[in-house]
Amino acid sequence: MKSAARSSRTTIAAALTAERPLVMPLAHDALTVRLIARAGFRAFAIGGSAMLAARYALPDLGLVGLADMVAGIRDIAEATTLPFMADGDDGYGDVKATARMVHAYEAIGVGAILIEDQLRDVKQQRADSARGVAELNVIEQKLLVALAERTDPHTMIVGRTDAYGVHGLDEALRRAQRFVELGCDGVFVAGLRTLQDFERVGRTLKGVALLSAAIFETPGMPWPTPAALLQMGFTQVSYPASMILRVTAALEGGLRQLRRHATGEAPMAPDASLSDVRGVLDDALHVDDWRRIEASHATEHGAAGPAHHA
Repeated sequence: MKSAARSSRTTIAAALTAERPLVMPLAHDALTVRLIARAGFRAFAIGGSAMLAARYALPDLGLVGLADMVAGIRDIAEATTLPFMADGDDGYGDVKATARMVHAYEAIGVGAILIEDQLRDVKQQRADSARGVAELNVIEQKLLVALAERTDPHTMIVGRTDAYGVHGLDEALRRAQRFVELGCDGVFVAGLRTLQDFERVGRTLKGVALLSAAIFETPGMPWPTPAALLQMGFTQVSYPASMILRVTAALEGGLRQLRRHATGEAPMAPDASLSDVRGVLDDALHVDDWRRIEASHATEHGAAGPAHHA
């Protein structure tokens, strides 16, 4: 089977046109993205926190560099033809590093690249916990080099600001508006805490091609529907922690049950519903395709291989 990365991949812009708002689950590994596609989503995102947790068991605190991110993104990208957005952090360095990141991401099929102003030396993985942001001129230059260095005009450059948690919403909006003036295709104001925050951001930035909203399942946080977010002005919605937290909960519960079974504390009965899950897993792994390849090239047991001539 050929790698999906070499097949035709639609653009984020096309997905934004096909679905409004464009809901993009986060894929933390290749299996997850296969399940995202199977569920009918038109696009997905790769965020640092979920992928680094699944692949390296590391928090998203600025501990990894470009090579680590590219390795994880490539594995996910090759498993699907869906368009996707990927976290580019702060560009992993200065403007030169940012240009290199854009080249590397485009080479593996990233359709939209998120570049943030959060300072790497005090980076936090919770959007509402940012401790510091770069000077405006620093992030401006990184976004400008990203726009100049992309080789595919369909690659969307998205400016992310974490200024809300550090300086408040006024400064965050000032930065976001500046990103639009620079020519960014999209903006993301991170860390919003109230419905009024979302409404103000949507009202102020309405009309931006990719206006991103991130929704977290945290007590006290707003939970607007995608339709409500679209009405506010948002064109794209992500649920950054939803899938990785559900996976963690399922694994933790299953392993506790298995451990009690192992120690004799509480016998574990076979779960009949897992036979259905097996079918889902086989489908996501394209088992039938691999078996067709095997069958179409099989030889009889003991048959001689191809003749070799001197």
